Order: sequence, then C-alpha cells, then structure tokens
Amino acid sequence: MIKKALAGVVLAVLAVFAVPAAAQAYVPTPPPGVTVGPGGTVTVNFTGFAPNEDVSFTLTGESAASATLASVVAAVETSPALIKQANAEGAVSVTVTLPKNASGSYTLTATGLSSGAVANAFITVTSGGGGTGATGGLPNTGAMDPALGLWAGGGLLALGAAFVVVLTVVRRQKASV
Repeated sequence: MIKKALAGVVLAVLAVFAVPAAAQAYVPTPPPGVTVGPGGTVTVNFTGFAPNEDVSFTLTGESAASATLASVVAAVETSPALIKQANAEGAVSVTVTLPKNASGSYTLTATGLSSGAVANAFITVTSGGGGTGATGGLPNTGAMDPALGLWAGGGLLALGAAFVVVLTVVRRQKASV
C-alpha cells in the first residue's frame, strides 16, 4: 500500500514539473529599458520567440499620434500592429521613432503570433532634445526568470499533495489495525 502511495506521489511530482516546462517552451527575454529624447529613434531587440515566428508589435504611450514603428505611423494611444518575422534563433527587432512632442514613457509590446509569448520593452523619454536613443537601465523590479514562480508554485503543490497522500495512508493503516 505504501509503495502505491509513493508511486502516486512520484507521478504527481513529475506531472507538476513537466507541465510548466511544456507550457513555457518560448519565454521571450525583454530588452533593458531604453531612454530616448523627443523625436529620437531607437532599435529595440527581442529574443526568445519561436524560430521564424511572426511577431506583432504595438506601441502604447502618451501623445503617440506621430510615433512610428519601422514604417507604420502610430495612432493616438496604441499603434497599429506591425508584424515582423523572427529569425531562426527567435530574435527580432523593431525601430521606433518617437514624435518631437513625445513625453513620459511608452510600452512596446511584442507578441508571438503562433506561440502566444509576450514581452514588453519600456521606452522613457528624456527632457533633452531629439536624436538617437541611448540604452539606459531601468531598476530591476521583478524576478529575472518569470518561470521561477511557476516552478516554485508547482513544487509547493506537489509537496502538499504528497503530504495529503501520506496522511491518508497513515490513517487507513491505523484504522485497519
């Protein structure tokens, strides 16, 4: 009876750790924050998409009426989607040109159209004049590996399931004695 319970616990643990790995097959890496002046242009690189996958880009931010993604002119709040194909390694980049009256911050969202993987890049507008953007750094406000939370949660779930199975086996053995 104990062997069956332990076999069940082992299978439950394997299932918990195998499912998140399959679900997180493609986790794009967001680029570091970018700083650019009003009217500036910056190229933002993303990695971690499926090989040769089509990736949709949208830009959201204050007064984005004349911002461009590569050659697509942006709408008032969110730009129309620009679709580019990732290379064989799953990397893709897009060039963003902000309007001369740009201010605040912008969010560039990259979404894999077949994998559903999503990554955001944050563009901060400096108060200086226009020109080419320079890579800056935003403070790290979260985990470096988004799958880490899934693994930790899955491990706790498996541990709880094992505890319940062991308690059930012990109670049944005491009841039958």
